[in-house]
Amino acid sequence: MFETVALIGATGAVGRIMRQLLEERDFPARRFRFLASPRSAGSQLTFKGREYTVEELTTQAFAGVDLVISSTPDDIAAEYLPAAVDAGATVIDESGYWRMKDGVALVIPEVNPEAALNAKGIIASPNCSTTQLVMALKPLHDAARVRRVIVSTYQATSGAGVQGTADLLEGSRAHLDGAVYAYKAFKKPIAFNAIPQIGSEKEQGYTSEEMKMVYETRKILGDDRIQVCPTCVRIPVSNCHSESVTVETAKPVSPEEARELFAAFPGIAVIDNLREGLYPLPSECDGRDEVFVGRIRRDLSNPDGITFWCVSDNLRKGAATNAIQIAELLARHRF
Repeated sequence: MFETVALIGATGAVGRIMRQLLEERDFPARRFRFLASPRSAGSQLTFKGREYTVEELTTQAFAGVDLVISSTPDDIAAEYLPAAVDAGATVIDESGYWRMKDGVALVIPEVNPEAALNAKGIIASPNCSTTQLVMALKPLHDAARVRRVIVSTYQATSGAGVQGTADLLEGSRAHLDGAVYAYKAFKKPIAFNAIPQIGSEKEQGYTSEEMKMVYETRKILGDDRIQVCPTCVRIPVSNCHSESVTVETAKPVSPEEARELFAAFPGIAVIDNLREGLYPLPSECDGRDEVFVGRIRRDLSNPDGITFWCVSDNLRKGAATNAIQIAELLARHRF
């Protein structure tokens, strides 16, 4: 059991789900504290039937805290989390700032729990699109070693925060009414559209979101030989990211074998019956913690290839749930 857990970003979209999960799953800690920006500090929230005052996040706020769970923008994580480590806390971070830093564990509990258990200081939780991809890759990698991945993502507007979903709703209303809407989260209209850019431009014409999938996949699976070719697209869906994934393995994996591997892996649910129209849909995976896999079939262009469709709630397993699962893993091994 932890003595004191501090949740940073407690009033944000992911932070609210984290609070819900900590309460529903009865996370083992004697005391909880909730930290947020000056704008939210002083507000009240209810947790486990008790009223709490949200405290302002400062570098002095971590005295007596032994576990910090953080969901903030990168610049906030960079500025404040070292102070938490200096104060003696273990930190689980949702931001992108620490993920690829040397000495920082990048963890999906079902995939590489040992990385969290051996970590010192900050433990990073992966990008949401990477998390569901690697969850699906892990059983294939263990059985037949993944050589190459071609992945196209279809990412929900909630991945751009509360304003992203507001842009979808208000932009759609404006489009239907023939009115003009000034988008705030997106540089292009998202209503009735698809935007093939998520993040800033990086090397060789890829975006920052795409390169996260390349580097994070290799780090989590511990194999720099894996080749990843990603294309990330924002679509007008409010929640749950979808991915079309084609995998080349070192030896052939049949669709039947892949279904068995997926079904046996913790945290993966298989929905795969094309004849009956059964496959994962964002509307049906919303609010769930599993990674859903379907449309499992051979790659017609490669005898060593398998292709499938993958859907996951980006705010839950892609963010909040994964962080809380890391915390639970640490709690189970705390002496």
